[in-house]
Amino acid sequence: MTTATQSSSPVSQFFTRIGDNIGRWPTKYIFLFFMALAAVIACVSWGQSQDMALHTRYNNFVIFKHSFFHLIHNQDLYTLYQPEYYDLYKYSPSFALCMGVFAWLPDLPGLILFNVANAVVLIIAVRKLPFSQKNLNIFLLLILIETMISFTSSQVNALITGLLVLAWYFLENDKPWWATLFIVITFYIKIFGIVGLALCLLYPSRWKSALATICWIIVIGIMPLLVVSPNQLLFLYKSWGTLLSHDHGASVGVSLYGWWHTWFGFNMNKQWFVLIGALLFCLPLLRVGSWSQPVYRLHMLASILIWVVIFNHKGESPTYVIAMAGIGIWYYTQAPTRSNLVLLLLALVFTSFSSTDLITPYKVARTWVEPYAVKAVFCSIIWFKLIWDLTFRAQSIKLRAES
Repeated sequence: MTTATQSSSPVSQFFTRIGDNIGRWPTKYIFLFFMALAAVIACVSWGQSQDMALHTRYNNFVIFKHSFFHLIHNQDLYTLYQPEYYDLYKYSPSFALCMGVFAWLPDLPGLILFNVANAVVLIIAVRKLPFSQKNLNIFLLLILIETMISFTSSQVNALITGLLVLAWYFLENDKPWWATLFIVITFYIKIFGIVGLALCLLYPSRWKSALATICWIIVIGIMPLLVVSPNQLLFLYKSWGTLLSHDHGASVGVSLYGWWHTWFGFNMNKQWFVLIGALLFCLPLLRVGSWSQPVYRLHMLASILIWVVIFNHKGESPTYVIAMAGIGIWYYTQAPTRSNLVLLLLALVFTSFSSTDLITPYKVARTWVEPYAVKAVFCSIIWFKLIWDLTFRAQSIKLRAES
């Protein structure tokens, strides 16, 4: 490690001064800013949709909202309802049931509460991370742009990020029932959340976690029986499975596969590609002796958060709040190095800055950033470095000392 060299570097001194200034901000005001931002973005999305003839700018929320009514009216959730919205509902019947909390409200208050709920779960989770005030503030700013993109798209990615971080927190505190509850919830929202169960292997309560997981999968899976018959629920799960199986080959997404495919003409069976990614993900687990290290477990959490995005064949820009949270955890839980700082800044520029009109012109984003999966590039590079370090350097990685 070259921390002594870094401390005399003008670049490092520049970022240290910025970090010190940000660290003096009261964190509670940043939390309030996130919640206010969630509400404001909801209002703007609703306002801009009032002059639209057919659909809205918050189409995802409309999909989620109508899924509840389709559920209670015994309709197929997984077919296109063109007059109501564009695109398809792709989540579980259980998630459709939970959307009943918001579905009964008019669009504006429902959308505000939906976005704010996402923000609240994310904030609660982030507060559990072992960060100093300075690093917590910087971490929040690091994920700010991606969080805004998720809110603008009325997506659930901030919620999923928060749930996976909370799962880590409860495992750290030997509460496997709570931890597995949050992981199973992510599965019933977006199935890739099930990767979070890998965290359970790192703790002595792994058998309790296995039992709890089975129980939660059953309990949450049959929750829609409150409003539909067993035959209808079985039909919905079959329909969901059919949709997902057909959906898998539809695109390459803003993902690692999408990056290699658009840049280098890479072609491979996607199932095999994901399988190889899963095997690489599991490599660090061979270092059983490292499981007891707090930084190792945090970096496995970071690996999960990045993996579920870059290996998602349907990855899109709003999902990158999950990956950037993983990158922030990777960087701010270990002693800083010059190479890690460079990778962090490159990820910030090419993942987050490339997605905002304030920095990247809209034409550039549409012509280059999105079609060429630029957002996935440095997230993927960092993930490969993370896997290498966890597999071959786990003993030398130390938890960053708090100040």
